[in-house]
Amino acid sequence: MAKAKIAITLDRSVLHQLDQLVEDKRFANRSQAIEAAVIETLQQVKRTRLIEALKDIDPVEEAAFAEEGLLAEVASWPDY
Repeated sequence: MAKAKIAITLDRSVLHQLDQLVEDKRFANRSQAIEAAVIETLQQVKRTRLIEALKDIDPVEEAAFAEEGLLAEVASWPDY
């Protein structure tokens, strides 16, 4: 995937912690550390949004929809 160059501003203490991770060989460089953090955050946001969406689902209603769909599908199957 093509990479894009950006400029960011970080608190000095955050930058120090980031540099420590690079120095400890947890990441090859700052860019890789920041990219990993952004990817992890994006995945967490996606999971959180999914969890929130699932909270609005009525399990009884979903089960009824599933049964209804299954019965309609079975009815269309040819006899063997």
